[in-house]
Amino acid sequence: MSRRSIALATLVLIAAPVAILSGQETSTSRENNAQIKKVPAPYTRASSGKDMYMAYCASCHGKDGKGNGPAASALKSVPTDLTLLAASNGGRFPENHVAQTIRGDYATPSHGSRDMPVWGSIFAAMGTTSDGSMQLRIRNLTKYIASLQQQGRR
Repeated sequence: MSRRSIALATLVLIAAPVAILSGQETSTSRENNAQIKKVPAPYTRASSGKDMYMAYCASCHGKDGKGNGPAASALKSVPTDLTLLAASNGGRFPENHVAQTIRGDYATPSHGSRDMPVWGSIFAAMGTTSDGSMQLRIRNLTKYIASLQQQGRR
């Protein structure tokens, strides 16, 4: 099976529920027997951090990054408010930590059960045999998340 086929199969199995963003939510919370409809995340360009964020992150973290995505209430842990990362880090955006979290290098408590997919291996499978494409995806996604920081908090 080719790397691209493996990546697409992996996306189908663990991708965030992109369909929810278009209003196809099935329920509102785990307590109310919420179910997240899993659909394949679309392939995005490595050059667009915003497109990747909207495709892979917004269903949980929200379009605005505040942790209020349509799938958030169905998760075990509340998604991080990504707009406060710099404020929570002494006013400096923790670029390396964010990139390593996306890559899957950190097992953060909220990601302990892997509620958040480890995108590094998926991004690597989307690219060529080198890891340049994965690095570009992680860098551009990280830079987009940095742009979501509250004004004056970078």
